[in-house]
Amino acid sequence: MRLASLSARAPGLLLLPALLLSGFGEAQTAPAQPAAPATTPAPPTAPATQPARAPLPGAASAATARAASAIAVEVGGVIKGQIVACPAALKLSVRAVCLYSKNSPASLRPLIRGKLAGRALGDWKTTGTSSTLLASETVNGPVGAFVLLRGLSATESLVVVDAVTASAAASTAPRPATPAGVVKGQPYVLGRDLIGVVNVTALGANKYRLNAGDSALTVTVGAKAAQLSGGQTTAGNVELPFVPATDGKNLIFPLLGLRSLGCTVTPAGATVTVACGQASVGLRPIVF
Repeated sequence: MRLASLSARAPGLLLLPALLLSGFGEAQTAPAQPAAPATTPAPPTAPATQPARAPLPGAASAATARAASAIAVEVGGVIKGQIVACPAALKLSVRAVCLYSKNSPASLRPLIRGKLAGRALGDWKTTGTSSTLLASETVNGPVGAFVLLRGLSATESLVVVDAVTASAAASTAPRPATPAGVVKGQPYVLGRDLIGVVNVTALGANKYRLNAGDSALTVTVGAKAAQLSGGQTTAGNVELPFVPATDGKNLIFPLLGLRSLGCTVTPAGATVTVACGQASVGLRPIVF
């Protein structure tokens, strides 16, 4: 009777191990399902594609951003300005640096231009109360940043330094090729960089007059021979170490030729100090 009872129940007992094994197998494969949620964290990356500020047309490259940063430090030092928030209306890049200065634009323009020296590309372009100057990180380098000078009042100014966009850099004319007559590897200065110590006047027909104190030196583009007059120096013909040149707008004068005017040239690291009488200026010479 007991055997019959067990026999009657045997099919169920025999099925139990199979069910247990089946359940165990499902338990083993079930944990694979939680792997699916691993793909769900992807949405949090979406906000990273949203810019913090409205982008300008084009984009600043790493090189122009580096140039803007370096120039901003120099400009800030020379004008002794205070960093302020940039006005949203100017639509600047996130790398822009804005400085407040208690000086008029007219007094700041020569300071900034003199500080940048050979890295300034061209002269200030003024429209209304705003002036703009393009600059490169290195002498003869490509345009990398711009300086915007805006008058806030008769004695206050906003100075902005920002990187140029890739499209603006591409559309900006490059610095001229090596002018005819210059000697590669020799230092030259632009006539405009001598403001404050030497006054350069264009006479026409590729002739220029350089005045330092009471001395005057008349030079001709492409010629070593020059005429010296006035002052306590010996008047007459002098020979320059290298011929002066021009890029069509600026006199490009051999740095050592300034000695003909009685000026001294003293190296100071990557720059030089040109002293003529009591006046002196620090500048970075151009080497083609």
